[in-house]
Amino acid sequence: MSKRNGNTKSNLGPKEIRKRLTEGKGFPELNPNVAGIDIGSREHFVSVPEDRDSQPVRRFGCYTADHLLLVGWLKECRITTVVMESTGVYWMPLSAVLEEHGFEVFLVDARHVRNVSGRKSDVQDCQWIRRLFSYGLLSAAFRPKPEITPMRALWRLRGSLVQDCARQIQLMQKALELMNVHLHKVVTDISGLTGFRIIRAIVSGSRDPQALAQMRDPGCKLSEAEFVLALNGNFRSEQVFCLRQALDTYDFFQDQIQKCDQALQAYLSELPTKPVGQGQNLIPKKKSSRRRKNQPYFDLRSEQIRVSGVDLTRIDGIDMLTAQTILSEIGLDLDRFPTEDNFSSWLGLSPNNRITGGVVRSSRSRKVAHRVATALRLGAQALHHSRSAVAAFYRRLASRMEPAKAITATARKLACHVYRMLKHGQAYVDQGEAAYLAAFEQQRLRRLQRQARRFGFELVNLQSGEVVS
Repeated sequence: MSKRNGNTKSNLGPKEIRKRLTEGKGFPELNPNVAGIDIGSREHFVSVPEDRDSQPVRRFGCYTADHLLLVGWLKECRITTVVMESTGVYWMPLSAVLEEHGFEVFLVDARHVRNVSGRKSDVQDCQWIRRLFSYGLLSAAFRPKPEITPMRALWRLRGSLVQDCARQIQLMQKALELMNVHLHKVVTDISGLTGFRIIRAIVSGSRDPQALAQMRDPGCKLSEAEFVLALNGNFRSEQVFCLRQALDTYDFFQDQIQKCDQALQAYLSELPTKPVGQGQNLIPKKKSSRRRKNQPYFDLRSEQIRVSGVDLTRIDGIDMLTAQTILSEIGLDLDRFPTEDNFSSWLGLSPNNRITGGVVRSSRSRKVAHRVATALRLGAQALHHSRSAVAAFYRRLASRMEPAKAITATARKLACHVYRMLKHGQAYVDQGEAAYLAAFEQQRLRRLQRQARRFGFELVNLQSGEVVS
């Protein structure tokens, strides 16, 4: 090794460096009792240190009996920590068995393993994973607490059922369009009260446009005559059958959502109650007597406040469904993230500055596919017409940059508010649009004063003639 201009430079070639890394020369092992597992759909390859067994790499099946054999072998090899790399959900059953038997289990990102070249086979992968993790070259992926896992599974299932319902609504609209029934042009949403009332009447055999138009809600903007024109179509038997099938499937999925809500409510009731943070405003918001579409069939907001101790829906742009997505995906404990910057960076909402030669070549945020990040972006986008401080921040950014960047920046601000509430119990207080814009104008004024002093000038108020201080 040689030093030049204070920088350490290696005299070894790439092949020698790779060889020394493979052999473990120059890298102290931080945890020698580590086993590496390359997870597959049919079989798992497991590697332990070479001094623990005459056959340090073994192959195990995916059945529960194979998992128990794996546990016994790891205990014989005096293994305390297991690190695994996997795609999909194949690692979850094995991880549950290992954690039940007292092993410390870590999941690593497959992309991080591939970034260090030199290994690519099932046998070599498990050895490479174990060696890199024992040297501290791999970081464990974030996993919420075990008590959050059932809630996350139920909430993700519910989201899939909601998507299935949306698909059936599209099929209903297609059948109506083929029958030349333009229901979607006279109502805002065909899955609303008026839309479903007319669709169910069509499925039941009603064909008279005048009778169908009389089923409109009094609150509809268009007149009854407009409804008669839109509902006068060609009710072909095969399309009516398709409409009936889509409607029955939609009703079935709605019944499944209701059962899923019952299971979610039962599980949330088993979670312990967390004390409410100081300064939290828990006054209930104005609630409509009518259940909105896709809303849970129970008081989810009260359960969220009870188990978390805070009301995330107080944050502008975050509703009850978004708050549940946040709690289901990251849990109630954010100790894994030391600061709010770490949290927002993990979500892919912070600028990813790529500096080369002292110059920032790119600051685009990392591409992260995360449900919480997506929910926060949707919440930020919904703030366009709000009068809150966060909405004013979003509109200010959207006026001078791309909308996608403004949405990401606003989503990061929402993530910081979520972090402060869950980590420190801080109450969210909206200062309002006027206060935010006034503070921003003062900030701009101070910036102008600094620039004027730098060039030897002073700012003067043209109306009063006084020097701005």
